[in-house]
Amino acid sequence: MPDLIIDGRAISVPKGTMVIEAAERLGIMIPRFCWHKALGAAGACRMCAVKFVAGPVKGLEMSCMTLAADGMVVETFHPEAVAFRRSIIELLMVNHPHDCPVCDEGGHCLLQDETISGNHVQRRFPGRKRTYLDQDLGPFVQHEMNRCIHCYRCARFYQDYCGYRDFGPMQNANRVYFGRFEDGPLENPFAGNLADLCPTGTLTDKPARYTSRRWDCERAPSVCLHCSLGCNVTVLSRYRRVARIEARDNEAVNGSFICDRGRFSAGYEAIPERPRAGLADGRPVPVTEAVAAAVSRLAALAESHGPGSIAVVGGLRSSLETQAALVALAGAAGWRAPAFFGSRQEQAATKAALAALTPARARSLAELGQADAVLVLGVSPLYDAPMLALALRQASRAGAKIIVADPRPVALPLPFSHLPVAPRQLPAVLAVATGQPDQAAAEAQKRLPFSPELWPVLEDAARALAAARRPALVFAPGLAASLPDDDRLGLFPVLPAAGSAGAALLAPDDAPGLDELAAGVAAGRIRGLLVAEADLFTAAPELAALLGSLDALVVLDHLPTPTVAAAKVFLPTATIFEAGGTLAASDGRLQTAAPVQPPGDPVVRDGRGSHPPRAYDRELPGTDPAPAAFWLGEISQGLGQKAPRSPLAAVMAGLPALAGIDCSRLPDAGLRPAFAGPRPDTAPPAPLVAEAGLAVVYDEALFATDDPGRYAPLALAQTAASPVILLHADDAASLGLADAMAVAVGCGDRFVPAVVRLSRAMARGVLVVPRLPEFAGLPPILGPCGLRRR
Repeated sequence: MPDLIIDGRAISVPKGTMVIEAAERLGIMIPRFCWHKALGAAGACRMCAVKFVAGPVKGLEMSCMTLAADGMVVETFHPEAVAFRRSIIELLMVNHPHDCPVCDEGGHCLLQDETISGNHVQRRFPGRKRTYLDQDLGPFVQHEMNRCIHCYRCARFYQDYCGYRDFGPMQNANRVYFGRFEDGPLENPFAGNLADLCPTGTLTDKPARYTSRRWDCERAPSVCLHCSLGCNVTVLSRYRRVARIEARDNEAVNGSFICDRGRFSAGYEAIPERPRAGLADGRPVPVTEAVAAAVSRLAALAESHGPGSIAVVGGLRSSLETQAALVALAGAAGWRAPAFFGSRQEQAATKAALAALTPARARSLAELGQADAVLVLGVSPLYDAPMLALALRQASRAGAKIIVADPRPVALPLPFSHLPVAPRQLPAVLAVATGQPDQAAAEAQKRLPFSPELWPVLEDAARALAAARRPALVFAPGLAASLPDDDRLGLFPVLPAAGSAGAALLAPDDAPGLDELAAGVAAGRIRGLLVAEADLFTAAPELAALLGSLDALVVLDHLPTPTVAAAKVFLPTATIFEAGGTLAASDGRLQTAAPVQPPGDPVVRDGRGSHPPRAYDRELPGTDPAPAAFWLGEISQGLGQKAPRSPLAAVMAGLPALAGIDCSRLPDAGLRPAFAGPRPDTAPPAPLVAEAGLAVVYDEALFATDDPGRYAPLALAQTAASPVILLHADDAASLGLADAMAVAVGCGDRFVPAVVRLSRAMARGVLVVPRLPEFAGLPPILGPCGLRRR
């Protein structure tokens, strides 16, 4: 480890560390524009110049381009270095428009900071300023090219780190232009990070433009709810409305970046349609009266038909606190255990996926980026979990072999091999690719033969995984029962939603699935339902169709879902921005989101303007929402139960897989429990009979396919006017369908209009449909009459 001295302070750093990084470890921030820890050095801005007064390097050098070495003596405030940096600032400001008062970056602009620290106050160059024309880069990023200082951060992130080519540098020398060949939306699903990366106001957050300054906002660390990865974010709120969401550094999870889904899918907390008042039989009532109505109806139902006549449904977007409160309430009241998943099989598969994450095998997102061979099974990374695609991109840049086996067409910004196999063939792919015993692979091939053209790809995948020193497997939970018993193979499950891991951990083994509840309601065994932060019309259409036959339907939520509209008693809950909470990521990491704003109507609506009303003696409107766990506790007390002070700690203390976790530390972010409990018995998915029809596979879109995102105005604006379904070209030919043809898809007793697109990069015998409410309730196999022309 090199030993060096920086500004009179000694430090030892690992070999390969740049001097600018070594200084940061001492708390010394050397000025910089082009340097970024995730992007490395470019040597473009020359702002990080320091004086090397002794050692193997001497003189004025760029600290971002110089490796730390033994015997170095560095002075960051040497007069020569300060004078050089001051001249760089003056040169950068020669062409700058000096429009700080109207620039969204003003107040948190790195160029502003360095200009002031360099004491630059007057432009001495008498010539005309260089100017550019700006471009329209779509709905997320605002382009103001005249403010650019040519640091190349944007191009290095966009092209090198992410792998997209529609944005970058053009022309040369003093006329370098960062943009597209023509106006148009950026193709990169991580383009929103450009606003965080740009050290000036050249690229800013367009939706947040002119809404607030940073110092006007409340800020809090939070966790993204829009997939199961648990990316860390910082939420900025102004006047009870989320103004913007930014990436928050977490080296083990999302690094320094987030995807555009996580960044631009807020707004649902402030929509006018959000239910903010208690309801009883469709009429607004005080929340205390709504709690009393819920208690009296549930108690009467339990007395007349027994506690088993009441079922509980929990959501997969809820925090662990809400899920644990549901489990505690149902257990204390003697009701049926909460149903979180569509079926017992789905719950068991998720539990099995988490049980496989032993300390030796669990991998974080950052560790996936360091793998040298990755097999992805049943997951489309860019849409199921977008930051996973970025981690795979970093692994590929380092030379890793990436193999994706999935029935859907897969797009990734990296070289990869795609195995478009049917869902029923995924266990066989896993058996062959991971070198499981020959008889298992032979049996899989005999039962589910692969197309001849897939065998070379499959054999190549097997060779790559066998030769890898750090192989990894990314898998959907349905494949947990087929995992090989090999500690060398790292595991990373991708779960359906942000709350899936928590629900699987907290739900009792005897918890029913939503399909069982539908059967119970139809048979009259279930007469009352308590639903917390779940939309049954999306998650369980068969159960939703029976809601009208219930004697009691109590719903807690903060989204204006059809389930809320059907409720007989409703209690408004707080969003994650208002209540905070603990979430379990798909790699088993417990993380905490802090509340950032109080509940209540945003001022832009409440005050009919941008300033709070000046009537300070009035009651704040829309403040009835409270955390779902609080309402569940109120119901528990109303029923005469003695609820634990912390339902989450009480429930988790009984989990053998979490016996080593100190639940008093749950508010701390970053805990990773060792899921070392016994693996539940999970049967492999039954083979599908392709001849009987098309196997239905749901696909995520970048926006508006998760529950909160469906009510986010900006995310909704990015959705297609008509849903698009995908078919293999040969299947379409046999059905008499053509590309871009208007079709109708049979969903129960109705037909949903859609547009069919054809692809040869997908499995045969499969129909890929978007995960939208319109397609909820499709059968696993769509018969020949279920797809027809319009």
